[in-house]
Amino acid sequence: MADRDRAGRSGAGRGGRAARAAVGLSAWLLALTGCTAPGPEGPARAEVQRLLDRRAEALLTRDEAGYLAALDPALALAARTEFGRLAKLPLGGWTYRVTDVDPAGAGRAVAEAELGYRVEGYDSAPATTRRIVDLAERDGRWYVTGDRAAEGAPQQLWQQGEVSAVTGRRSLVLGVGQPPERLREIADAADRAVPAVGAAWPVPWAGRIVVLVPASVDAMGRLLGAPAASYRGIAAVTTGETGGGRPAPADRVIVNPDAYGVLGGFGRQFVLTHETTHVATRRQTTAATPVWLSEGFADWVAYRGTGRTPAEAAPELAREVRSGRLPAALPDDGAFAFGGDADTMARAYEGGWLACALIADRWGEEKLTAFYRAVGAHPGREGAVEKALADVLGTTPEEFTAGWRRYLEERLG
Repeated sequence: MADRDRAGRSGAGRGGRAARAAVGLSAWLLALTGCTAPGPEGPARAEVQRLLDRRAEALLTRDEAGYLAALDPALALAARTEFGRLAKLPLGGWTYRVTDVDPAGAGRAVAEAELGYRVEGYDSAPATTRRIVDLAERDGRWYVTGDRAAEGAPQQLWQQGEVSAVTGRRSLVLGVGQPPERLREIADAADRAVPAVGAAWPVPWAGRIVVLVPASVDAMGRLLGAPAASYRGIAAVTTGETGGGRPAPADRVIVNPDAYGVLGGFGRQFVLTHETTHVATRRQTTAATPVWLSEGFADWVAYRGTGRTPAEAAPELAREVRSGRLPAALPDDGAFAFGGDADTMARAYEGGWLACALIADRWGEEKLTAFYRAVGAHPGREGAVEKALADVLGTTPEEFTAGWRRYLEERLG
């Protein structure tokens, strides 16, 4: 999906997916060396591309002098600080692709570029973002006077402060303004989550996750390019693109330190396992996948083997059922939206989880994963669930919904 991925639940330990993850450099100033005298229409796209290629190579080879070459002295200190932060990260790739260069008045131009990067050992494809590069001409030479995020693109973690890294057996946790013991605790939880997900999802995936821990929920909002108020009760989200047969792109689990910090041990582990499930199932989660299935399956994996009863795990839906308000249908996508009614969202997650639990109980866990994959493999949303119900489970939407409603009464009544 091009937009923010489906999102999850709140402080009780629920998480979800969110917007497309992306990275980029902050403002810096450097000379576009090696260029001939420009014409009135500004530098050629190829000239800008060569400059950005040299910058990327200098970063990957940890060549500070090359990275800072021809910088305006006034900005050298800030650029050196950012280079130092980036140089500490295990970068396996950093590339720019210039897509357009337009004149912006006398002696000025604006370039558009896509920036992509990979964390070595964790990303099978780069995280990407759109950048706007401002250029100005002085004394017959063009200079880059700004490198900023395109409209709607998020801020990056290293732009928020010095980054600390903790490497787990199956995780990399990057934090800003966080004590080392908090990052280590998150890495330990992530290391437990990965094999738990692998046991429930027998489909090849990277088996490793990258977790970002900003200093506050406000900083989290900037990482997601969205208002912080949307995430105040959300313990964590996962960013990335849904799959559909392509190599799984770079996913990031972003922790809200405020909401995550008030959870107990079970809640924290639940959050990391839920989010890790989204990373593992990314390639099989497409536009055809309803949110009740993607979020319900992540909850099913996170609760699997914990011994939690339906009444304990679905208190909001249990109250509705016991009051005689049995839902008529599976929750639609809108019930999972950020910023909506918290009780409605909680019941939506609980209903999705119990739908997946029903499939696992009645048809078996292998059928549940086969159903998930079959839905995601469909060319579009229309007919996807209906076809998978018939092909994998041998039932119809009407029969499945009726069975799910009976299951709610049996488990929650």
